[in-house]
Amino acid sequence: MPLLARSVQTPLHIEVRRGAVADLGKILADGRISAGGDVAVVVGPGLGEQIVDLIRPSLNSAEVFVTSGGTLDAALDLAAKLRSGHYDAVVGIGGGKTVDTAKYAASRWGLPMVSVATSLANDGIASPVASLVNDGIKGSYGVHIPFGVIVDLDFVESGPERVNRAGIGDVVSNISALADWELGRQIRGETVDGLAASLSRMGAEAVLAMPGDMTDDAFVTTLADALISSGLAMAVAGTSIPCSGGCHEIMHATDALFPGTASHGELAGMGALFCTFLRGDERRLKQMSDCLARHQLPRTPSDVGLKVEQFVQVVEFAPRTRPDRYTILEHLALTPEQIRQKLAEYDDVLAKI
Repeated sequence: MPLLARSVQTPLHIEVRRGAVADLGKILADGRISAGGDVAVVVGPGLGEQIVDLIRPSLNSAEVFVTSGGTLDAALDLAAKLRSGHYDAVVGIGGGKTVDTAKYAASRWGLPMVSVATSLANDGIASPVASLVNDGIKGSYGVHIPFGVIVDLDFVESGPERVNRAGIGDVVSNISALADWELGRQIRGETVDGLAASLSRMGAEAVLAMPGDMTDDAFVTTLADALISSGLAMAVAGTSIPCSGGCHEIMHATDALFPGTASHGELAGMGALFCTFLRGDERRLKQMSDCLARHQLPRTPSDVGLKVEQFVQVVEFAPRTRPDRYTILEHLALTPEQIRQKLAEYDDVLAKI
């Protein structure tokens, strides 16, 4: 992925609470976000009508766009519609696909964008990255960081539990990504941004240590804060490296070779655990494994339906998804036979934890 435009800009407004969507009008009253009140609201096909009814009293003049989201074509189509109108801000309300589509479309014309997350599937809610599918392959595109980030716990709570749990895997993967960043510093002399690394690590450590689950507001709030911190880490670093290493190479390779296998966060968490095993970090391996198991997230390729030979293909292909990265996968450069052997050892170790 190309470097993002480095920016220390942070969202003007960050809010994680119940009932936040209904108060959207008050947030947009900030003249730095919407100078004239001409707002384009982007929603997905799922909760779209319900959300529009909820926000309509506070955003009478807003124009609503429904997008299937998730693809570059959908984002470009939305961008064309935004250009043909007169808007001074864009609000993306929904899951990751809807928010990423809105982020990309808004960035095309330099419009401030507010991200309103109704699920916690990954760190895209506050990141300067849009993950979009183009010609069947998911790619990452640099965009402006949202001017505002809102997480409505009411919508998160009513959403699919598996979708929200996936965000835990994405946050936990930061631990592995940071280890890869440090490896790049040691081997290739890469510069590690201390502030970006701290923001990334802070959220991951909080989720690893936090008791409770997705039924507990305190835990959900911690997870939301961690996902937002990950987005800020990427914005500060000007790259997704603080939150994306070998773990995400495995995720992107799985998406490319075996699409539909599992979600972004589920694959990132599993990939992070495998990469941590490859590093020989037993303490982190147990800590991360316990967290993923506690939240019923996949830890092994078989947990997501991948056979041994399929995962061998994934790990062998993974470095090609991010040619600019130096991770434990590039460092070890395992042969197919070595990957099979490591996977067998990995399964044995996890069975004993």
